[in-house]
Amino acid sequence: MQRIAFLLLGLSLPQALVGQEAAGTALWRLAATTLPFPPALATGGAAAFWNPAQADGTARAVLGLDLIETPAAIGASGLVATARARVGRLGRVGAVYGRMGIDDLVRTSSSPDPDGPRVPFFTAAIGATWARDVGRSTLGATLAYHQTQLDNRRDDRWTIDVGARRAIGGRVRLAAATHFFSHWTSSDPAQDLYGAVEFLVWRGPLWTAGPAASVLSRYGVALAHRFEADHLFGAGLEVGNLFAADLMLAREGSYGNAGWRPVGGVRVLVGKYRIAFARDAGVNDIGSAFRVGLEARVR
Repeated sequence: MQRIAFLLLGLSLPQALVGQEAAGTALWRLAATTLPFPPALATGGAAAFWNPAQADGTARAVLGLDLIETPAAIGASGLVATARARVGRLGRVGAVYGRMGIDDLVRTSSSPDPDGPRVPFFTAAIGATWARDVGRSTLGATLAYHQTQLDNRRDDRWTIDVGARRAIGGRVRLAAATHFFSHWTSSDPAQDLYGAVEFLVWRGPLWTAGPAASVLSRYGVALAHRFEADHLFGAGLEVGNLFAADLMLAREGSYGNAGWRPVGGVRVLVGKYRIAFARDAGVNDIGSAFRVGLEARVR
């Protein structure tokens, strides 16, 4: 079961903390390495999976799909899909689904050759999500059912997450969200607490008669998971709603072995669809993870 060791090494997650629930969350943290911005600030497409407080503007419905592929040394892959629709004064309601797994995990003994059948290792989540604008704030919540299987051991649990965003003075945006909370504790490796702030550095056209562009700076944190907090430093360039480029440097915490990881991404509007691509630079020479996203909006 060599790939589990690679997985935990790449996440800097102490093996002593990894129970069945935490093993599933570790797979989702792999997926989060492809986000080029703090998870609390994720918007559009499948972003409701990371923060349920999503403001969809004038869109009647939003569909999103993200496909994730990790380096061969880990061999994990998965997807995140969301669908949201406006329902009168209730706000926006919808569904979220995600699955991450390692399909070719094998047992080994005294040699690197496989010894026995493949070992199943996956986690899946399905749930309902809600969001509503309240003044300059957006509030949201997600109730989800999770299933994680590692070899012949299986864990099932329910989680409830809440999120919020608020714009302050036109230049500052604050965001926070819980992620996979099922226990009321601030020290559980199976869950995270996200927080972030975004600051508008500059806004104006990049060329004569061009669309307004925005230069943004960001800071985020992930904590309440029993090991050292993760700190996320980023910047973004948005050109109208046509194009966006994001870059982030993440300092991932652990017990005395924190590491730095850069990740970047682009988002492009093509007709009614927004296409996103992101890639992290990897850690410990394991290789890069990729994410390709597609978002469709119904006006």
